[in-house]
Amino acid sequence: MQNQLSTKHLLGIKYITREDIELIFKIATEFKEVINRPIKKVPSLRDVTIANIFFENSTRTRISFELAERRLSADVVNFAASSSSVSKGETLLDTVNNILAMKVDMVVMRHPAPGAHHFLARHIKANIINAGDGTHEHPTQALLDSYSIQEKLGAVEGKNVVIVGDIFHSRVALSNIFCLKKLGANVKVCGPGNLDSEIYKIPWCRGGI
Repeated sequence: MQNQLSTKHLLGIKYITREDIELIFKIATEFKEVINRPIKKVPSLRDVTIANIFFENSTRTRISFELAERRLSADVVNFAASSSSVSKGETLLDTVNNILAMKVDMVVMRHPAPGAHHFLARHIKANIINAGDGTHEHPTQALLDSYSIQEKLGAVEGKNVVIVGDIFHSRVALSNIFCLKKLGANVKVCGPGNLDSEIYKIPWCRGGI
């Protein structure tokens, strides 16, 4: 198994390999032991500064990231667009560059515009984790879902998985499709009748998944 990721960013499951996913799962298993300790903290990200930048409200996702970052000993900066200069017209790049001037090493961002993270990756040096962008992807949720399946069933490969709901507009569903298929699962989707034509606009769905 490889010992480092093939990319510096986590922009979406589409852009990482099966080996990347398996490495993330291996490290996650090792860190699970930490949360059962009396002191739930390790120095893995000591001296690393992470900015959580949320242009959409998402209490659960933001708190999950912040808790994990603090347990790994990172320095954390939280940013909410609703209470920032964004409301006065500051651009995404202006906002992030202002934060990076504080010597931030990593950006965890949620943004309503699909592809916002790709734009950012072309303009800044910090590592970027996509915490959800529009109807595009939500890679960390998909990784958690597949990891949970592996824990419960022993493996993802060869399992038959049906994803039910508004698939076309769900970033979680799309990331799950990419992740499950890369791990060898057989994936089907099922949505309301009035969305059938929309579902088949997804390239993975043409001719069935």
